[in-house]
Amino acid sequence: MVNNLTECEEGEGAANSQAVTITCPPKKGDSNPKESSPFINSADAEKSQQYDGKNMALFEEEMDTIPMVSSLLSSLANYSNVTQGSKEHEEAENNEGLRKKPVKAPRMGTLMGVCLPCLQNILGVILFLRMTWMVGIGGVIEALIIVIMCCSTTMLTAISMSAIATNGVVPAGGSYYMISRSLGPEFGGAVGICFYLGTTYAGAMYILGCIEILLIYIVPQAAIFKMEGLEGPEAEAAMLNNMRVYGTLVLSFMAILVFVGVKYVNKLALVFLACVICSILAVYAGVIKTAFEPPVFPVCVLGNRTLVWKGFDVCAKVIESENTTVTTKLWSLFCDSEFLNATCDSYFTNNNVTEIQGIPGVTSGILWENLFGNYMEKGSFIEKSGLSSVMDADSVPTNTNRYVLADISSFFTMLVGIYFPSVTGIMAGSNRSGDLRDAQKSIPIGTILAITITSFIYMSSVMLFGSCIEGAVLRDKFGEAVKGNLVIGTLAWPSPWVIVFGSFFSTCGAGLQSLTGAPRLLQAIARDGIVPFLRVFSHVLHVCEFGLRCSDSAQNAQLEAALQVLSLVSSEPVVFQPLVFKRSANICFLCSRRTLSFLGMSLCLSLMFICSWHYAIVAMVIASCIYKYIEFCGAEKEWGDGIRGLSLSAARYALMRLEEGPPHTKNWRPQILVLVSMDSEMNVEQPRLLSLTNQLKAGKGLTIVGTALVGTYLENFPQSQQAEQSLRKLMETEKVKGFSQVVISSNLRDATSHLLQAGGLGGLQHNTVLASWPRNWKQMEDHQSWRNFIELVRETTAASKALLVPKNISVFPSNGERFTEGHIDVWWIVHDGGMLMLLPFLLRQHKVWRKCKMRIFTVAQMDDNSIQMKKDLMTFLYHLRIDAAVEVVEMHDSDISAYTYEKTLVMEQRSEILKQINLTKNEREREIQSIADSSRGSIRRKNPAAVNTQLSVTEEEPAASSKDQKPEEERVPVSSSKQEQLIHDKSTNPPTPATPQSPTPEALTPGTVVQMTWSETKCDGKKVKPMGATTEEAIKDLFNMKPNQSNVRRMHTALRLNEVIVKKSNEAKLVLLNMPGPPKNKTGEENYMEFLEVLTEGLNRVLLVRGGGREVITIYS
Repeated sequence: MVNNLTECEEGEGAANSQAVTITCPPKKGDSNPKESSPFINSADAEKSQQYDGKNMALFEEEMDTIPMVSSLLSSLANYSNVTQGSKEHEEAENNEGLRKKPVKAPRMGTLMGVCLPCLQNILGVILFLRMTWMVGIGGVIEALIIVIMCCSTTMLTAISMSAIATNGVVPAGGSYYMISRSLGPEFGGAVGICFYLGTTYAGAMYILGCIEILLIYIVPQAAIFKMEGLEGPEAEAAMLNNMRVYGTLVLSFMAILVFVGVKYVNKLALVFLACVICSILAVYAGVIKTAFEPPVFPVCVLGNRTLVWKGFDVCAKVIESENTTVTTKLWSLFCDSEFLNATCDSYFTNNNVTEIQGIPGVTSGILWENLFGNYMEKGSFIEKSGLSSVMDADSVPTNTNRYVLADISSFFTMLVGIYFPSVTGIMAGSNRSGDLRDAQKSIPIGTILAITITSFIYMSSVMLFGSCIEGAVLRDKFGEAVKGNLVIGTLAWPSPWVIVFGSFFSTCGAGLQSLTGAPRLLQAIARDGIVPFLRVFSHVLHVCEFGLRCSDSAQNAQLEAALQVLSLVSSEPVVFQPLVFKRSANICFLCSRRTLSFLGMSLCLSLMFICSWHYAIVAMVIASCIYKYIEFCGAEKEWGDGIRGLSLSAARYALMRLEEGPPHTKNWRPQILVLVSMDSEMNVEQPRLLSLTNQLKAGKGLTIVGTALVGTYLENFPQSQQAEQSLRKLMETEKVKGFSQVVISSNLRDATSHLLQAGGLGGLQHNTVLASWPRNWKQMEDHQSWRNFIELVRETTAASKALLVPKNISVFPSNGERFTEGHIDVWWIVHDGGMLMLLPFLLRQHKVWRKCKMRIFTVAQMDDNSIQMKKDLMTFLYHLRIDAAVEVVEMHDSDISAYTYEKTLVMEQRSEILKQINLTKNEREREIQSIADSSRGSIRRKNPAAVNTQLSVTEEEPAASSKDQKPEEERVPVSSSKQEQLIHDKSTNPPTPATPQSPTPEALTPGTVVQMTWSETKCDGKKVKPMGATTEEAIKDLFNMKPNQSNVRRMHTALRLNEVIVKKSNEAKLVLLNMPGPPKNKTGEENYMEFLEVLTEGLNRVLLVRGGGREVITIYS
């Protein structure tokens, strides 16, 4: 965090998971230090005079990068919790923020800032319009279970949210900020957008409730599409059309009010909240009044079926009027005439009409009838329990529009889905964190206090409604049996209009809060920049008209519940803090426990599917798509979130498990260390190496791209940073997923060795090294490149690691190329553990090589059964499930040709020349070329008839007629003069590039001067002018050399194999073959490079493979 604070940027410390805005003076740099100030970068020269420059002189060299404690504490004390976006970052970096006016400190406390907004959002339309219906359908017991379960979920969520809020300073951004900084940008963006959609749907639900109260209970005559006389789908369609028209008007009015200013919304919110509180108090007063004087609230029942009180005034079939029995209007509804002898509905005829009291009072004992649920199918009759009913078994119900019917099928999970959105407003307080005086104190207290109050109100309402109101009236959703009156309004005291207007203003206030919070939430997500396509909303305030989804409020509630519950699930991130042992988990909220968080998360997930499983799936699909989109496009933030800590913990656990032993052959995969070199501009010289790496990554193994720099770490650290950035950029371009590593050492050889030894961590280490063939190794001024290459081969062999060496890497295909046909040829000469089989299989998984066919060639000697070898190889490939063509190439014994003999001789002559003479680069190349031309010319001038073209050089044939026989590995030049011999006897150490050979004293005749590659003068540091050439006798002696027998045999093998490979695989897209091992001693290292050059001559793309000494494929499942 100190680094972030000093750079005047947004300090999103990993230890506290919050954004800190620090205002720092502009830096002046080291070029203008002020001795009188401890702050070298102080911008105010006059103010800096108050500091004593000698007090902190010990730290004056670091004042540019490390602030004084007093400066840090002053910045933290003047902290502004306004969320910063990308624009603010740029202004802070350009010091534009200094010219801005200071932000006024927030002054809202716990009650006004958190508790009352939460109360307003929680006490909404569900309490006034649907709570009585829920009690009637589910019964008091199940309704209490629903309320307790949902309130417990919100309480556990609030406890976890309080744990996050007390974990440090909470800036503006509220719940989204806490979720994103706790779970990371991917989860934060996904949940934030779902939270935004849920808040938007909540606004739609509140507006629908507002229109329903307006058109049904306040001014029914204001309906544009008349519903009188309409029934069933026609009435529903008319209601939806009214909601569309009035909903658009209400939404436009609310949008204008929100656009004018949030302070006006807050002022109206207080008025609306006061109306809600008065309404709730009126309900409690009405319940108390029912104990002494129940209200007159008649309900008409035919048999046990509740009648719609519309079209009649007296709940009776006939009445006595002037000593005469006359029929009522109710009679006319069920009979064909108003006379007593009229034909009536059979059910009307067989059953009596009863008028019951809709609100019998709290002392009536109606609670026992309402304890248990009464779920119904759509179209079922609302019946009064306890009354008998006579019904013909074969009769079909008629006049169903005269009865109160269930408009939807009801069940327990649907009730949960309808009720749960009413308690999801617990985030309203935390969303105002930027306006709170002390957010980490106010959020826990205010939120938990609001949940406690609303939970008591909801649970007491369930008990009171079940104790006072008749069950048939409770199940009447729209109050059709009570003349369209609001049931809870009739229960209230002193007037039903208190509840009507209270519920109306409640829905208006909650809708305004939703329309205020949703755009701010969207803007907070956009300002974070984690969702690229939303960045347009981060700079300018857009006024948008969004449509109102008009449907049943129950369906809106279920969809909102599915979206809102995701935000509640993600508010349980404190469960991750103890698991990953984060240093930021210094939670001051004592009620927080991991078990509570886990229980809250489980309840949220359960409620999401209980409410509506299909909406839950839709919400999870939306969240998953947004998560993957952010992960792929915009997750470039590091906020010290819990998911990162969890990943670190999981990685540590996995690495500890890998330490238990080497992987099984079935789990072996190439973990590749790619060695690349950098040019002077710190760009990769072999970018196609990373293309090949990407094409090999079907194994899904580890990839480390490493490079070595020569120098010291202190001096070359900026270059290493530049090189690492170049590596990462190229890895991103080539789509190579892995790690980059730059090592600085005094020489290239040690740096490469360090990479080979120290790459990886624990059990996750590389087992394969990919390095390119040294280009132009013959022409380089010094031979350090091919010496480093040979040492790399030796070290990988010693470390039991595989080695892949692509030759002509520049002609390898890029990731964008496609081979529509061709072959990948494998030349399996020696067994290397199966690497030659595995590599083409992995390559063919990539789109570049997918259409190439695989061919495997193996070599048979004279005594091998080639037919049986082919059968065995085909069987082996069948067990491996590798589709490849098989061919066995027979190599017969043949004499070594004169060309082989001469080529070996030229190779050794060149080696001797480089050891004996010290030439400049151009002179050395001319000298080598002249020797090679002379050798070729001597062969062409010979008469083929006089000279055998096939020289029989075998292991048993003596190398020379001299008596001193030398070993095969030792070079034995044949000299015409013993006095001019250029080599020592058998006891002399062979010449090496490090210790060049000098002539013996006996070889120096008075007239001969031999230029040595080193002398005492050179050792003393004095300059010696190199001589351009040796004497004619020395050069003549080189032409009389005889090649070493072992080198001749190796050259013969390389030429024969190259001839066969070129003949069979000249048109192949890629050739893989075994890479021979280097010599055990350093004698003849340059010969080893020549052998490999000859072996691969004439081939376009070659991949030399050297196994690591263990099996990498198996035929067993």
